[in-house]
Amino acid sequence: MTNPKQTTDLLSRRRFLQTAGVAAGATVGALALPRAADAAAAPMPKKWDVTTDVLVVGTGFAGLAAAIEARDAKADVIVIDKMPVPGGNSAINGGDFGAAGTQMQKALGIEDSPELMLKDMMKAGAYLNHPELARTVAEQSAAALEWSQTYVGAQFDRVNFHGGHSVKRAHQTVQRSGAGLVTKQLEKARALGAKIELRTKLVRLVADKDGRIVGAEVRRGYKFPDEASGTPAFIKARKAVVLASGGFSNDVKLRQMYDPRLTDQFTSTNQPGATGEAIMAACMAGAMDLQMDWIQLGPWTSPDEKGFGYVPQFVERVVGYGLMVDPATGKRFFKESGNRKERADAIILLGHPALILADSTNTTKMVDPGQLKGALDNGSLRKFDTIEELAKAYNMPVDVFVEQVKRWNTYVEQKKDPELDCLIFKDAVPNVTPPFYAARLWPRVHHTMGGLAINKDAQVIGFDLKPIVGLYAAGEATGGVHGAVRLGSCAMADCVVFGRIAGKNAAKQAAWG
Repeated sequence: MTNPKQTTDLLSRRRFLQTAGVAAGATVGALALPRAADAAAAPMPKKWDVTTDVLVVGTGFAGLAAAIEARDAKADVIVIDKMPVPGGNSAINGGDFGAAGTQMQKALGIEDSPELMLKDMMKAGAYLNHPELARTVAEQSAAALEWSQTYVGAQFDRVNFHGGHSVKRAHQTVQRSGAGLVTKQLEKARALGAKIELRTKLVRLVADKDGRIVGAEVRRGYKFPDEASGTPAFIKARKAVVLASGGFSNDVKLRQMYDPRLTDQFTSTNQPGATGEAIMAACMAGAMDLQMDWIQLGPWTSPDEKGFGYVPQFVERVVGYGLMVDPATGKRFFKESGNRKERADAIILLGHPALILADSTNTTKMVDPGQLKGALDNGSLRKFDTIEELAKAYNMPVDVFVEQVKRWNTYVEQKKDPELDCLIFKDAVPNVTPPFYAARLWPRVHHTMGGLAINKDAQVIGFDLKPIVGLYAAGEATGGVHGAVRLGSCAMADCVVFGRIAGKNAAKQAAWG
């Protein structure tokens, strides 16, 4: 995993959406935004500085998948990113790719199917997922993983579990980070001839008199977060623009428009540039947004480290092996294998950080040594020689906590949790072998499920409920795939599946001009 210091060392984000007009538009929701044809009121440039077939905004999983597919279809491609380094959130995520019915699963004896993955996604999403979008991800997930391996060259070596899934289906990169896929995508895109421009920020989409998207106004040489930096330029997209710009977890003002509870009390796991202005630019060009108020908090982050950090890799690996407790009581309070929203909500209701722990056997068997060392070195994960010592370190009632661990261990032996219905894995063993590892947990804003409305062809939908010609989107910039809750590891699948679809279809789009 990329060192979280790489993220936190970047300059803090200056608010992009400061005008009353934009704020009001975000407050009243999508219906107050203009129709696609209204975008023609913005003037067309007198001249285009650059011309390409397909313009891609964003250098994460989705944007690079789109660029690769568009180049394979012989389209000229320019990929822009406002940040000084490529990859966005994709480069710092945990590298878990949710896919169903894969060869890696079969080799491990894991029985899975796209139907079961879809069922899990819909259940976690409170059935607010747009079925055709969720189905597309589930049905194409295995093929997207194979493409990432055999064509792009990324390496995956283990299959993990994430809360809310029925089986282990999170295929993890050998680097234990999304950078393991992003770096290979960058290499492939460049080898195919895609041009990648960093420090180039999207300002607005340009539409013709009929509402077709024909290009974009950008600022080249942009220095995040200085909104006045850079030189204005216009990029003509003969075929289409693909928005793969990510979400808005790191813009407190914007996210509070949809969920006022998400004040700056809640920090984010995201890289600083996850601020959502590309989504807003599309809305101002007539695109419909949806489900913007469904914002996910990660329940596995620690208040003892910044950003995404190392602790999530410990937490998600020991779910189903170790136990989570309320340190104020020394007792369990919610099932460890619950989905992200369930666990985050339960921790927030405590009003203080929770605690998760596992013994040496369960920890070293499941957690990557590099991630374990990183968490121990920065102090977010601690180890203890005895359960009693652990209890005292967190001011827990010792006798109550010791009894709780004993009770959990009986559940592990039985492979069934009659108390809270946690999913316990077959290879889990009782937590009796020192040292014992523990980390505090407090949620951070992690993923925005809402975004631009798209169809199964990755076309962005306008307010006439028809596709906007020349505009495609993929990844976290879109809404509808995950409904109320995104299951862990489904982001990589979503990005690669719809990124590939967007790139292919953008290249097929009839050229204008």
